[in-house]
Amino acid sequence: MRRGEGYDQARQAAGARDRRVRLAGNDLAAELRLVNLNVTSAVHLIRLVLPHMVEQGSGRVLITSSIAATMPGPYYATYAASKAFLYSFAEAIRHELRESGVTVTALMPDPTDTGFFERAGMEDTKLGAMENKDDAAEVARQGFAALMAGKDHVVAGSLKNRAQAAAAKVLPETAKAKAQARLTEPGSAGDE
Repeated sequence: MRRGEGYDQARQAAGARDRRVRLAGNDLAAELRLVNLNVTSAVHLIRLVLPHMVEQGSGRVLITSSIAATMPGPYYATYAASKAFLYSFAEAIRHELRESGVTVTALMPDPTDTGFFERAGMEDTKLGAMENKDDAAEVARQGFAALMAGKDHVVAGSLKNRAQAAAAKVLPETAKAKAQARLTEPGSAGDE
């Protein structure tokens, strides 16, 4: 078999099951734009503002992560991984800044009523089709309150989100991936 020959065959086979192999069928440029938005731009912006805050001896930084940061994200792997990066980044720089007068808070909302699911092409998933998403204004209020209180993170939104975050601490990664996949598999919105 020539180099690259098997790739086309594998890609065709994956295309036949496209709803089950989302990353393999996603546009690479779109995936990289998501990483640039969620990871690169956050690091860049924070790197621009932190030196001044440290010099002043005070400041607050709110980084929007997600409950998705606490578990593998089948069918939206790049997004979930980018949110895991943001959560880790927030906690790490918070530690580094612990004696500087600057605090860092990670906001970890659950599915929130915004245009995210439409932009992400996830309207056909159980998660995207959920009727009872958290209110964006309430999530913002909770994030702001945690920021002003100097908390390291806040699991914002509903009680269900806080329960999910607690479960994520004890469940094995394979169990979390399986549970998340039931919510994020393309076409799952109509499944019972």
